[in-house]
Amino acid sequence: MESSPPTITVQVKFAGRTIPVEVPSAATTAELKRLLQPLTNVLPRGQKLVCKGKVLQDAASLSSMQVVNGSKVMLIASQGLHQGDGPITKNSSSSATSVTRTSIVKERQTQKPEAVVGKTRAERWKLTGVVALHDCDLKEVPEEVWDCGPSVRILDVSNNCIKEIPHKIASLKSLNKLLLTANDIDDENISWEALSCLQKLLNLSLSQNRLVSLPSALGSLTSLRELRIANNRLDNLPIEIGLLKHLQILIANNNRITSLPSSIGDCESLTEVDLSSNLLTELPETFGKLCNLKVLHLRNNGLTSLPSTLFKKCMQLITLDLHGTEITNDILRQVEGWEEFDERRRQKHQKQLDFRVGSSGVFDEGADDDNRRR
Repeated sequence: MESSPPTITVQVKFAGRTIPVEVPSAATTAELKRLLQPLTNVLPRGQKLVCKGKVLQDAASLSSMQVVNGSKVMLIASQGLHQGDGPITKNSSSSATSVTRTSIVKERQTQKPEAVVGKTRAERWKLTGVVALHDCDLKEVPEEVWDCGPSVRILDVSNNCIKEIPHKIASLKSLNKLLLTANDIDDENISWEALSCLQKLLNLSLSQNRLVSLPSALGSLTSLRELRIANNRLDNLPIEIGLLKHLQILIANNNRITSLPSSIGDCESLTEVDLSSNLLTELPETFGKLCNLKVLHLRNNGLTSLPSTLFKKCMQLITLDLHGTEITNDILRQVEGWEEFDERRRQKHQKQLDFRVGSSGVFDEGADDDNRRR
């Protein structure tokens, strides 16, 4: 039996904490940086490692830099070069989110009275089809809403303290838009079986809740045009997302998504995708099938490459944000089809300048310059 190569343990100091990292004694600095990426959320090219006053060079072995078992190494992070929602610091934890959320809830409770739902309001909902109950300090959806049944086209209960979406939501069979942003909804207290009955639903927003996963039932919402699930705790998307043939906008930034199903390439109507601040290291090659894609945000992920057909086949793509990833402008220019993509986005930028709309006048290359590696 072959013996394992000898290892050493390096004590890495970062953001007020010490991280013990076990590496082969023959490892290079670059290999140590790759091990530190999931432990700190700092991309390798955003890491500067210092030991005994010397900056460790990527290609050099740790032993050649006098890094031995028990050595203390300081990690200095470049601003902006991180994956997910930022570097993992001493105080970073899921409880921090809970504390912040609790503080927000308490502030709402002291500032706003409990919403009172009267008969006249319920009658108005039936007449207009619009139930607007955002920012009302609600702890649950009022029973009067379910009584309106098929009359309701839009239900907005954003920015409340709602914890549960019950099976009764299936009674809103005519619902086109459901806004549940910024509540306290978790996986156990949302009836996806009932939601899947809403076959007329075009817009679903579940951003800023406590969701860890999305079920296969999501694929039943085949009429969806917009899906907003940002700022949750999602680590993946279900394979069934590929059944959403009419989906045009997917906003899933600030989660913990590590990979995407290849079926996302079947969402042929997608025009805008935001996957910023996740834990992605690659995109499926099927991304090249999204021929209607115009806007793609991938900032602050661990991406090292793009699908080979992205520029060649996504001929509508004009906005691409790769800042804070391992893909620099030099790497971007080597991707086949980049010249045509670059021409399209420069034409868009020039039009914005001509009409003085939405542009500061500075052209954004879409990624960081290679010199930010140091």
